[in-house]
Amino acid sequence: MKAVVYIKYGPPEVLQIREVEIPTPKNNEILIRIYATAVNATDPIFRKGKPFISRFATGLLTPKNTIPGDVLAGEIEAVGKEVTLFKKGDQVFGATGGGFGAHAEYISLPEEGALALKPANMTYGEAASICDGALTALPFLRDQGKIQRGHKVLINGASGAVGSQGVQLAKYFGAEVTGVCSTANLDLVKSLGADSVIDYTREDFTRTGQSYDIIFDAVGKSSFSRCKRALKPNGIYLTTVLSLAIVRHRLWTSLIGSRKAMIMFTGIRPAKERAEDLRFIKDLAENGKISAVIEKQYLLEQIAEAHRHVETGHKKGNVVVTLDQISKM
Repeated sequence: MKAVVYIKYGPPEVLQIREVEIPTPKNNEILIRIYATAVNATDPIFRKGKPFISRFATGLLTPKNTIPGDVLAGEIEAVGKEVTLFKKGDQVFGATGGGFGAHAEYISLPEEGALALKPANMTYGEAASICDGALTALPFLRDQGKIQRGHKVLINGASGAVGSQGVQLAKYFGAEVTGVCSTANLDLVKSLGADSVIDYTREDFTRTGQSYDIIFDAVGKSSFSRCKRALKPNGIYLTTVLSLAIVRHRLWTSLIGSRKAMIMFTGIRPAKERAEDLRFIKDLAENGKISAVIEKQYLLEQIAEAHRHVETGHKKGNVVVTLDQISKM
């Protein structure tokens, strides 16, 4: 099978297309023919091995898992003899977890992994796309933010993969949503359901005089110190990006003050919890509550180009990578 392989950290050119063995599923595993995957914001970080802290997940000196990629959508081609949750021919979507391996034509995963049947009304590309954003935004808003109907929620980076799903999920939960994005993306964020939008190139959302129950920084470009003035008493600041500052603020605010700073690592949550979330996301998608946002689509052979685009830090929604004919999408 074809797979993206990298054996050292570095620029996009370290990503090579190679022929590797198709994995054989174990008794409790399913073999998935992957039709679509995505390049998310963390993929270039893992490829570069920078910041160095990222290597604690991928390998200190060289990558320990040489096939990158975390999200996927495809069709089950074979099942192990102990598998009961899925059958051959099922169309599925999900995430691989810490083992990566989704940037390939096939992958074997445990049936009890972060997998669910694909939304019936979505293409493979759309399903892979929402895996990335919604699997992150949902636990941040629901579990960490304790989002409630009537809450005022601000989402920084509202046009990105996580932010675009965050806007839609916050609206589903009944919140009043403000999205922060660039001028070019104002209409997109409005179309996702945001009640108001702020153009960060023209206005500082922390100085508008508005206050929020939740500020969800989906791109990690703000800070608790800066956002504190815009939080209501008992308000919560959430960020997806690990830094020394958020570690400090999380500890400090857990001990003193009513406003809290929080971070969570959604990719290492138990597979059972992620699978439950995928089933919830599937239902939302099939009922028209959330939709995919895809800016660009690349072939697997264009993986380096996809990485370069994601590294600009200005993508809208997701960058999808396809592994088969468009008719399969």
